[in-house]
Amino acid sequence: MSASDDAIGETQAQAASHASAPANADDDAQSGNAQPRGSEIALVDDDRNILTTVSIALQAEGFVTRLYSDGETALKALVDNPPDLGVFDIKMPKMDGMELLRRVREHSALPVIFLTSKDDEGDEEAGLELGADDYISKPFSQRLLIARIRAILRRAEPARAGASESGEARPTHPIIERGRLFMDPARHHVTWDDRPVSLTVTEFLILEALAARPGVIKSRNQLMDAAYPDDVFVDDRTVDSHIKRMRRKFRSVDPDFGAIETLYGAGYSFNDV
Repeated sequence: MSASDDAIGETQAQAASHASAPANADDDAQSGNAQPRGSEIALVDDDRNILTTVSIALQAEGFVTRLYSDGETALKALVDNPPDLGVFDIKMPKMDGMELLRRVREHSALPVIFLTSKDDEGDEEAGLELGADDYISKPFSQRLLIARIRAILRRAEPARAGASESGEARPTHPIIERGRLFMDPARHHVTWDDRPVSLTVTEFLILEALAARPGVIKSRNQLMDAAYPDDVFVDDRTVDSHIKRMRRKFRSVDPDFGAIETLYGAGYSFNDV
């Protein structure tokens, strides 16, 4: 298969997407369900049927799609010209989704949803620990995938742009300073002892919910609501995996980091002295 075959119909998919806006775009905007216009989604999967059907569904909702049939082909394009979000299959030839995410993470905090095997729960946890924002098990509902994509894009929007198309300032969450922690939601910027810590969108929102009220125990359900505010179901393991990876990132700059505390049976809290 040639490189041009691997990047399946990228130009045609983008053109079709730009040419046709969703019929219900105004209704979506009024209900708060609209993603930023023209949001670009990279789909990476060796199953051409999935690429085609998901791309058609996304274009019908106003997204622009870029299609790749393996991680190796996708990598350079995603690094050179990052989309707004990536949907990666885990099991692919040449370069699997896990390795693709590792390599992409060396260059950006691109939001990523993994497509995983229904029978392999280990893939789900491993993907989250690598820094994926979410996962969906195959076979999946296209409506569910689109809902997850929209939710992540809305959560990422404050970091993607500081002003609306009209030039007006976007509402942002306030800067948080808690001891050695500094968080700037408008820039998606986090430091610990003035050293930068790179977090995914989901990790950032979980930490923001904890640090906004230091010492207060937040249940897993409360943290899921903060990170997934659109009634998208996620289980307890998802939050635990994000917390585990977040701690690892902070310990890479401070081996004694212990500000995120586990209250067994209750949840988590942020305490920094």
